[in-house]
Amino acid sequence: MAVRLNHTIVAARDKQVSATFLAEILGLSAPVPFGPFMAVRLDNDVTLDFMDTTETIESRHFAFLVSEAEFDEIFGRIRQRQMQYWADPMARRPGEINRRDGGRGVYFADPDGHYLEILTRPYGSGGYGGD
Repeated sequence: MAVRLNHTIVAARDKQVSATFLAEILGLSAPVPFGPFMAVRLDNDVTLDFMDTTETIESRHFAFLVSEAEFDEIFGRIRQRQMQYWADPMARRPGEINRRDGGRGVYFADPDGHYLEILTRPYGSGGYGGD
């Protein structure tokens, strides 16, 4: 059997709000309850299982590989919501996208401060190709 990621738990102040945000922004099916979690299923059958916490939430990074058409749709939703976005993981290039490896990428935050990224080419797949 190949080793594949099945799920990961994502801390949230409000699991319903955060799971719904992710599903809507990425254009995925609505989250579904699973025990104490709200699960968002990605197209490769991995789930992000959002769980409420009252603890301090440490920001985590989640990168999503998408097609060019999906990038346009998701980026359109980001702009429609007037969300901040950046071309780089250090948030030094606000309002820009990057063009690494001949694709496009952008970073943005979810309601709990998790750092999300959409990219159209896996890093290292086509040479650096600039930002």
